[in-house]
Amino acid sequence: MSGTEHVDSVDSMIIDLLVQDGRRTVTEIADHVSLSPSAVKRRIDRLERVGVIAGYTVILDHNKLGSGFEAFVELRFAGDVKVEMITMAATSVPEVLEVFTVAGDPDALVRVRVSGVQHLRDVIDRLRRSGPVIGTKTLMVLGAWRRDG
Repeated sequence: MSGTEHVDSVDSMIIDLLVQDGRRTVTEIADHVSLSPSAVKRRIDRLERVGVIAGYTVILDHNKLGSGFEAFVELRFAGDVKVEMITMAATSVPEVLEVFTVAGDPDALVRVRVSGVQHLRDVIDRLRRSGPVIGTKTLMVLGAWRRDG
């Protein structure tokens, strides 16, 4: 995709419907937007081709899988560390879901998913050993809200 893609109001409605339920059928979407299924399919194909729709995913209930505990770990690194080094250090730990390198203090914010407090302690220990980490601060997630899309 080169730059911003044109998305009209019908495309926006299609996107909203897919964000609500990525398994919604083309026929269902067509009924909602008052177009034929083939017209909706062409629009979805175009949105995928230009990268507006980057993919589809499954939402898991991690509590039922035994890994429903999340935390953010702030990482502080010694000296002038390159962003790539920060990312590489954090992503070497499988429980790391996301790494945000940030301006200011800390150097990075890492989101992890673990099975409990002891598992979190083990992950923090591994993060501390994964590079020139000089300090951590952990924030346990008690609840979350997310805007889809």
